[in-house]
Amino acid sequence: MNDASAAQQRIPARHIAAVVVGNALEFYDFLTFSFFAVYIGRAFFPSTDPTVSLLATLATFGAGFLTRPIGAFVIGRMGDRVGRKPAMLLSFWLMGIAIVGLALTPPQSRIGIAAPLLVVFFRLVQGFALGGEVGPTSAFLLELAPIERRGFYTAFQGWSQDVSTLAAGLVGFALANLLSANQLQDFGWRIALLAGAAVVPAGLAIRRSLPETFHASSPATPRSASDNMHRPAPLRPYLAIAVLGLMMILGGTIGIYTRSYATTYAISTLHLKANIAFAATIVVGLSGVLVDLFSGALSDRVGRKPVLLMSGFLLLVSILPAFYAILHYRSAAVFLGANALLAVIASFFSPVIIVWLTESLPAHIRSSGLALVYASSVTVFGGSTQFLIAWLIRKTGNPMAPAWYWTAAMAVGVAAVCLARESAPRIIGRSNDEPVEELAIR
Repeated sequence: MNDASAAQQRIPARHIAAVVVGNALEFYDFLTFSFFAVYIGRAFFPSTDPTVSLLATLATFGAGFLTRPIGAFVIGRMGDRVGRKPAMLLSFWLMGIAIVGLALTPPQSRIGIAAPLLVVFFRLVQGFALGGEVGPTSAFLLELAPIERRGFYTAFQGWSQDVSTLAAGLVGFALANLLSANQLQDFGWRIALLAGAAVVPAGLAIRRSLPETFHASSPATPRSASDNMHRPAPLRPYLAIAVLGLMMILGGTIGIYTRSYATTYAISTLHLKANIAFAATIVVGLSGVLVDLFSGALSDRVGRKPVLLMSGFLLLVSILPAFYAILHYRSAAVFLGANALLAVIASFFSPVIIVWLTESLPAHIRSSGLALVYASSVTVFGGSTQFLIAWLIRKTGNPMAPAWYWTAAMAVGVAAVCLARESAPRIIGRSNDEPVEELAIR
């Protein structure tokens, strides 16, 4: 396929919207819980020590990651066996139920121990749903895209997450300016969650209209061809790809959840006003929205590996100075500027990881393979990030702890990129959908 023909083929906007609305809602809910952790903690985990209440809330936030691998296995496998579309519908249904349930759960002062138990239950449901979301949606985007533009279209996966960050930040910023501290505590965070739930009916309707991109998309496919797609592939090359992908995602996900901790960090550590803290979330989300698709398109032109190496090394040398400036000046301008800088650089890293990993796996294990690798890395490292950051700051008294933790994670991620080989079709001269196991690792 040449550039002209690739440029002429475009995914219909309604298909992209179906993926974006689902991804955005699921990540919006996860991030909103994080952004309002201080207030949620007081409602469900009251304590005379505010830090203990915050740690209990962050532990509950982390509980949502425990069911991610289970959701990745069940829903991701469903995406490979039944189809991408039904898997995406199931994950969206479950997330809609969980987000409404969490928003309507009464505080502990009204129903006692049942309140925190319900919160944990809904977090587990959310984690299950989100664990099964990334694999089928990424596979759908990659398979629907022209092969020479896979980077651009698959980057909508990361773009949708940043849309949710931006939306959560805008909602939080508006509530922080319109409501008092007591009102934010009493019902403000519930409004933020229900605002996301409002898009559930439209999201379900638009996802039902999607085509199927798995092998069932061609009704005339001969049985022998279908059987070949289910023939077991050699295991060893995909294990190596999975390990490298897990290491890359480790660096990316710790960065994502360190940045999403910015609201809590600004309020509890820097003692900035809530509206400034939420403004940082807006800056981070907007930076990603502006850069994610460009980074995917750039990886189509120059390759996945150069983009990953450039952004990885830039993050390695930028994280510590940025946090030092935040702590030294403790001003709104520096806080927002440093978050914007780190978010822009990170937006050249995380979205391209998903592109590399998705196209490195063959179609018959693409949904489940990506889902399991992503969920495993996010569960172990993303789910523990915010709790560990709060714990490290408390134990060491060093507010630079988040910067050191993120830098160490990025060192692991960059090392994995150095070991990986290129997968972009333009660079390796590939013009079909054959797996690239022989090309993906050194």
